[in-house]
Amino acid sequence: MVLRSLALLAALLALTGCASTRAPAVDPAFETPYVLDAGDRLRVVVFGQEGLSNSYTVDGAGRIAMPLIGAVEARGKTTEELGRAISARLKTGYVREPHVAVEVEIHRPFFILGEVNAAGQYPFVNGMTVETAVAIAGGFSPRALKTHATVGRLVDGQVVHATVPISYPLRPGDTVTIEERWF
Repeated sequence: MVLRSLALLAALLALTGCASTRAPAVDPAFETPYVLDAGDRLRVVVFGQEGLSNSYTVDGAGRIAMPLIGAVEARGKTTEELGRAISARLKTGYVREPHVAVEVEIHRPFFILGEVNAAGQYPFVNGMTVETAVAIAGGFSPRALKTHATVGRLVDGQVVHATVPISYPLRPGDTVTIEERWF
C-alpha cells in the first residue's frame, strides 16, 4: 500500500513538473543596453550651437543626417556612443570643443503577435511590460497562454528569442508573441 502511494505521488509530481507554465530564467545576454535603430527620433543638443541642436530621426539605413558633418551612423549605438561619435566628427574642423547630448524623444514601435485580440504594431510606452503590451493589443484571446511569452529582440545585429514571464520589461523594437495554450 505504501509503495503504491509513493508510486502515485511520484507520478503526480512528474506530471505537475511537465505541466508547469513557469517561464525559464532569461539569458543575461538578452539584457544588453538599449541601442538605437531605424524609427527612433532623437533630440541632439550641441551646447552653444543652436544651428546643430535639433530633432533627428534614425533612417532606414540606421543613420541621422546633421548639418556640417552629414550622415552619422546611429544603428547599434547607445545614446552616449552616438554623442561621442557626433562630438568626434564636429571636432574635425567645425567646433573647437563640442559638448553633445543625445536623448530619445520617441522610441520606435513594438510588435505583438499571436493570441491577442488585435495583433500589430504599436507605439512604445516607457515602462512597458509584456502584460501592458497585451493590454494595448486589446487583451488576451480566449486561447492565450497567460503566464509567459516569447520576445524577439535585436542583440548584436542578430534577432534573439527568449521565453520571458508576463511581467518582463520590453524595449522598443521588440516583437512579442503570445502562444496558444493547449488545455
